[in-house]
Amino acid sequence: MTTSPAAGDVIVQNLIDFGYQPEHYDKIITGDLGMVGKDILIDYVRAKGYDISDQYMDCGIEIYSEDQNTQAGGSGCGCSAVMLAGYILKMLESGEWKRVLFVPTGALLSPVSFNEGNSVPGIAHGVMLEK
Repeated sequence: MTTSPAAGDVIVQNLIDFGYQPEHYDKIITGDLGMVGKDILIDYVRAKGYDISDQYMDCGIEIYSEDQNTQAGGSGCGCSAVMLAGYILKMLESGEWKRVLFVPTGALLSPVSFNEGNSVPGIAHGVMLEK
C-alpha cells in the first residue's frame, strides 16, 4: 500500500488550479512515502505532464536512514509533523526557501475493512507555505 497516488493527485491538481509549474516551489514535500513511494509518485506525476524530481523531498526519507529498512515508509503523519516543526518552517523563516507545497500523507487504516479484504485508502492534503 502506498499513498503516492493521493499525493500525486494533490500535487498535480495544485499545479493545474494555480497555473504553476513545479519550479514555482522551492520544495514539494510529502509525508512518508519512503523510497518505494517516491519512485511511484515521481512516475505518476510525470505521466500527468509534470517533472517534480528537482523540487521533491519526502519527510520519511529525510528522517530514516537506508539501513532502517522502512522501504515503503513509516508514519506519514508522524514524519510530516516532525519535519514541519523541526525543519521546514525553519527553512522558510531563514529565507532559504520562499515557497513550499507541503503534502502530508497517511493511510486510513480500518481493521474492519482490512479484515474484509478491502484495500487501505491513502489520503493527502496540500498546504502552500510561503514566506
